[in-house]
Amino acid sequence: MTIIEMRNKRTKLLATMDGFLETHRTDKGVLSAEDDATYNSMEQELAALTNEIKRMERREEIEAELAKPVNTPITGKPMASGGATTPVNGRTRATDEYKQNFWNVMRNKTPMPHVVNALQVGDDAEGGYLVPDEYERTLVQALEEENIFRKLAHTINTDSGERKIPVVASKGTANWIDEEGPYEDSDDNFSQITIGAHKLGTTIKVSEELLRDSVFDLDSYIASEFARRIGAREEESFFNGDGNGKPLGILAANGGAEVGVTAASATAITADEIMDLYHSLKAPYRSKAVWVMSDATVKAIRKLKDNTGNYIWQPGLTEDKPNTILGRPVYTSVYMPEPASGAKTIAFGNFDYYWIADRQGRSFKRLNELYAKTGQIGFVASQRVDGKLVLPEAIKVLQQKSAS
Repeated sequence: MTIIEMRNKRTKLLATMDGFLETHRTDKGVLSAEDDATYNSMEQELAALTNEIKRMERREEIEAELAKPVNTPITGKPMASGGATTPVNGRTRATDEYKQNFWNVMRNKTPMPHVVNALQVGDDAEGGYLVPDEYERTLVQALEEENIFRKLAHTINTDSGERKIPVVASKGTANWIDEEGPYEDSDDNFSQITIGAHKLGTTIKVSEELLRDSVFDLDSYIASEFARRIGAREEESFFNGDGNGKPLGILAANGGAEVGVTAASATAITADEIMDLYHSLKAPYRSKAVWVMSDATVKAIRKLKDNTGNYIWQPGLTEDKPNTILGRPVYTSVYMPEPASGAKTIAFGNFDYYWIADRQGRSFKRLNELYAKTGQIGFVASQRVDGKLVLPEAIKVLQQKSAS
C-alpha cells in the first residue's frame, strides 16, 4: 500500500469515527461500554496508521538521501588556494574539502597528515572537530523533525556564552492634560532575560566492520541518531526543565507560563474550561497561538461539545493541515503531563515568545580505544543550547485541581 493510500485510509477512518460518535451516543450523551470499546479500537487503528505513515515518510527521506551522488575525490594539494582555508561566504567550514576530510577523520583511526592540516580551521577546544556547515544544517533539520517544540519556538544562533534580551515589563500610558497643564511622567519599565548555553551530549557506538563498509552511510546514521537522542532530551527540558544546568521549561513554577485556568477536577477537563483558557490569553497573542498537550489529554477533549452541541475538536481536512480546537492548531507531545492532580495538562499561547539559543557549532569527537575490546568505535556528539520563555503572559496553561 502506498503512502497516499495510507493517508486516504486514515482520513476515511477519522470520518467513520466522528460518525460513530454521532450515532452511538445514548440519551445521556455518552457511549455504552461496548461502543466505547469499539471506539477505542478505532483510535488504536488510527494511531497505528499514523505511525506507519511517519515510518514510510522517513523511509522516503532516507532513500532520497542515499540516491544523491557522492562528492568528487580531492585532487588538489592540501592547503592550496580554494581549499579548506578559503572561506565560502565567510564560512570556512562550508567548503567541500572540509566536509570530505571531516568524514575521513571520522572513518580512519589514524588520519593522514594532509587531512589533519585541512581540518585545522575546525579544531574544537575540547579535542574534537566542529562539524561542517552543511552537515550542521542537516542536524538542525533533523532536530526539527524529531522535536515539535522547535517548530513552534523562536530559535537564535549565538557564538557567545550568554545572550541578554531586553523585555518591556510594563508600558507607559497617555493622560488627559488640562490647558497649560504639565505632562505626567509615564515611562516604560524594562527587564532583562539572560539566555546561556547548557551542554547536551551523547555517545554513539559503531562496529569497526560497519565503519569500514563503504556502503554504510555514516553521516546520515549519526545525523538521525543524534537528532533522535538530542531532540527528545531537548523537548523534555523545553517543557519541564528547571533551568538548573538545562533550559527553563514553560511548565516551570517560576519563569514558566502563567496559569490561566484551574480545572474543577483533578483528572477531567470540561469544554467550558477549554474556552476559559482560550480567553485567559490576551487577544493579541491568540492570532498565532497553538494548543499543546499529551495524547491522553487529546483523547479526553475529542469527546467534548460546546453549548450548541458541536465538537470543540475539529480534525484537519487535509494532510498538511493540523487538527484544531476553537480554530487554533493542536500539537501533541509525550512530555506534556497527562491529567492528574495538580498537573499542568494544556498549554495555549504564542510559542514565538519561547526563545531557543543554539550556540554554534556542534562538535564530534572520535573515541578509538574506549570500546576496542568489543570491536567498536565511539563518537561523542555534543551541542550547547538554552531556552527560556521571555514573556510569561504569552502562554497560558490549564492546571488540574490539586487533591485535598
